[in-house]
Formats: sequence, C-alpha cells, structure tokens
Amino acid sequence: MSEPTVAFATPVAAPRWARWLLFSPVARIVIFTLLLLLFGVAAHALLTAFGWEAKHASANAKAAVQLLTRVLPAVLAYLILVRVVERRAPTELAPRKILPDGALGIAAGLLLFSVVVGVLWLLGSYHIVGTDPHAKWLPALLTAGLGAGITEEIICRGVLYRIVEEGLGSWWALLISALLFGAAHLANPNATLWAALAIAIEAGLLFGLLYHLTRSLPLCMGLHAAWNFAQGTIYGIPVSGLDADGWLVSQRTGPDWLSGGAFGAEASVVALALCSACSLGLLVVARRRGTLVRPAWRRR
Repeated sequence: MSEPTVAFATPVAAPRWARWLLFSPVARIVIFTLLLLLFGVAAHALLTAFGWEAKHASANAKAAVQLLTRVLPAVLAYLILVRVVERRAPTELAPRKILPDGALGIAAGLLLFSVVVGVLWLLGSYHIVGTDPHAKWLPALLTAGLGAGITEEIICRGVLYRIVEEGLGSWWALLISALLFGAAHLANPNATLWAALAIAIEAGLLFGLLYHLTRSLPLCMGLHAAWNFAQGTIYGIPVSGLDADGWLVSQRTGPDWLSGGAFGAEASVVALALCSACSLGLLVVARRRGTLVRPAWRRR
C-alpha cells in the first residue's frame, strides 16, 4: 500500500533556516496567525473609515460588516500561506469545489441537526410553542452561519488540522484540532467544561475526519454553517450559548445532559451520540482506505 500523501512537503533543496522559520509546521501556523491578525485590524480600520461600523446601522448591515471582518482576513491569510509560503495551488479551497461541495455540506448539516431535534422531540425534550415568521434570519445566516462556518473551518481544518497532520500524523491532528476547537467555545455565554468537551468530540472530530477523507474545506464549511443556521434560525435553539431568534419558537425540558441546557442542543448527549456515530463511520472508511497519515519521521 502506498503512503498517504499530504498537501505540502518541505522542499528538498530548502536551506536549513527556511526549514525551521518558513516551512516547519509551527512556523506556518505562526505565519497564518500573524497574517490573520494583521488583516483583521486592517479590515476593521478600513470599515470604520468608511463609516460602515456605525452604531446606527441596521442589524443586517452590522451582520454584513461582521461577516466581512471575519471571512476576508481568514481567506486572504490562508491564500497567502498556501500560494506564497507553501507555493502550491489551494486544491482544498478550489473554486470548482465551492458550489457542489458547499451544497452537499449544507444538505448534510440540515439533515444531521434535524435528526438531533427529532430525537430530542421523541424523547420529550424538544417542544414547539409557536412560530415567528419575522425572525431575523439574515443576520444569523451571515454571522453564526457563513461567518462562523467559513472562518472556523479555515482556521481549524485548513490550517490547524492540515498542518499538524503533516508533522505529527492524523491521530494527533484530530486530537489537537478537536480539543482547541472545543476550548475556543469556552468563552461563549453559558459555556461549561462539559459543553466545550461535547463540541470537541461531536464537531471537532467530525469536521476533522470529514476534511481528512474529502480534503474539501467547502464541504466542512457548508455542514458547519447549516448546522448553526438550523439550530438557531430554524429550530429556535441557542447556538453554542448564543441566543436564537428562530422561525420555530421552542423550549427544551429535562436534565441538561439531555436537553443541552442554556448552551443549546450541542451540549446534549443526543448530539454527542449521533455525531460520534458519524465520526466512527468516517474513521472506519479512513482506516479501510489506508488514508491515515503517519508522523513525518515515520513516513518514507
């Protein structure tokens, strides 16, 4: 069986200083982080100069600004990392993949979270108490959906998982990217250690394995965005602790381990079990295909 390939390998002729300061996994993660911060500050300054961050702006306008200040810095930083530092085509973010893979991810995200809600309803935990056709869906789509889906997948899968996998292999990449993805949600309202751990397992591992098998960021972005949008805007459940304004006005009853409590259904054992089952299926496929990458020092 041939050795699984990675997107980037240090050029053979690279001088010693470049191997450590430019091409090593740690160096590339640091370079991306610095570029992300630089472009983020520049985006905020530019939008402020044009008055697009005014306090009197509408909710839709504020959401659009938030989308731009999150997505554009992440995309630009990633493209520079790939094109300039790694000197390769960003096949994992290729334009031809955006629409088909993104649409597939959206369908999968809507279906997966709908199953979570369906199980909670069957267990007597999810209740619809009304509807709100005037729910503010566009700000939620732009921020919790597209903003979070695109930005977090570039950072956690495109940079963190991919680069760690190139150095330490697939197992460590899954563990590290999942734990940091969960830890990042500890700052959210109503977050608990259990909620962060649940997100690390159910989403961090799932997205990591999905990227591992497909090498498609749009697929992960679509699933991530649709999961958040379905949770908050369709089913009226808090998204990672953030209040939801949904078309369905709902409430959840029962113990927090079942309902997810104030953090939302992501902290429910139902979401944890269903997503873990999907992750296990993807892991079985990866092992059968022999795609799991060994650490760099063990690869031929």
